[in-house]
Amino acid sequence: MKRREFIQSLVASSALAMTISPSVALAEEVKPKKKGPNDMDYQTALDTITNKKEAKDSDKIKLTVPEIAENGAVVPVKVKVDHPMEETNYVKAIHILNTKNGNARCADVNLTPINGKGYFSTRVKLGGTQEIVALVELSDGSFIKTAKSVKVTIGGCG
Repeated sequence: MKRREFIQSLVASSALAMTISPSVALAEEVKPKKKGPNDMDYQTALDTITNKKEAKDSDKIKLTVPEIAENGAVVPVKVKVDHPMEETNYVKAIHILNTKNGNARCADVNLTPINGKGYFSTRVKLGGTQEIVALVELSDGSFIKTAKSVKVTIGGCG
């Protein structure tokens, strides 16, 4: 086979491939990212945790977060609940949620009276400026919550 015949056959086969399936020949189709089983927005997460019960705003929860986070990848969060930790009346769980990330659930912590205090501290990742919500489940099945806004300057939308 001569060089000229090889190049002609190569051009002809390329043209044939373009007419048969132009999308495959030019580029692979972009597929949307599938959500995982735990990815849920804030309202869905709230309804799932509370089983659609009302969560009342409360001043018994002290939520400590920075007003401005310089790095959205490591935002410190502390939750302290002013509630007794008795055998029949205690903080059953503390849930940390955010309002704008793809997955609203940051942390879920179960407690018992043996813990002695309704307290939890962690670091969360935020994709931008948003609210952090501390949702507390009490042993009687009721829910209380509080929220604070955090402005993210780096590592997020700001």
